[in-house]
Amino acid sequence: MPIDMSTSRSGTPVTAARRRHDDAPDTAGLFARLVVLEDGPERDTVREELVTAWLPMAHRIAGRFRERGEAIEDLRQVAALGLVKAVDRFDPERGAFESYAVPTITGEVKRHFRDRMWALRVPRRVQELRNKVRVARRELTQTPGSAEPSAADLAARTGLTEDEVATGLEALESFSALSLDAELSSDEDGYSLADTLGAADSSYDTVIDRESAKAGLRRLPERDRAILYMRFFEDMTQSRIADQLGISQMHVSRLISRSCARVRAEALGEHTGA
Repeated sequence: MPIDMSTSRSGTPVTAARRRHDDAPDTAGLFARLVVLEDGPERDTVREELVTAWLPMAHRIAGRFRERGEAIEDLRQVAALGLVKAVDRFDPERGAFESYAVPTITGEVKRHFRDRMWALRVPRRVQELRNKVRVARRELTQTPGSAEPSAADLAARTGLTEDEVATGLEALESFSALSLDAELSSDEDGYSLADTLGAADSSYDTVIDRESAKAGLRRLPERDRAILYMRFFEDMTQSRIADQLGISQMHVSRLISRSCARVRAEALGEHTGA
């Protein structure tokens, strides 16, 4: 393992082991060339060599996220994109490339999960709760035989409230939406998610219409109200109404039309001038 010799503030040499991975190649010379080259074929070649040299590291970082519901090949592509960004933005004078590239690539993969993997747009606060709960649950169950932690256990571990833990647990299962055709029972008489959803009740529209018409009906003359009641509530024909009131059927028809128009106009907030 390479040894890093540095100096403390007091001037005393300090020997520290610096961890390097097998997929961290020595590319200092290539980066030195890259920063001085103008755009063109030669710079593109050097840039491609750098990306190729560091690609195993990008794949290693992608592998850390393999158990989160995304195909590993897709994660590797996202990590490779992060690597390209790191290569393009890296300043060799600011230190080792690996120290800059690892957080850049990791951030790109995390953004992929945050922005692309959710079937619905989930607030960032909920995503953060999900991540805290996921990490805490993994830590509490890493010992073989450990029981599934309760909401209280997770709250104590994360410093969240139990309500926040509950939100995080729900978000753990929220990357994708469940199909309405998904079977919720394996019995012969099984049912799908769509079968559990309610339907719009047309009676609600009737209630709204009746409430809207009440004020206009109250303002009608008594005879007009009686005619509407007989026609629409007692289901009497216009001829029977005419016989009962001693007027013509044509006159009943005109009264019904006039009364309905007046009530409708008042319900819609229109002013007829009557």
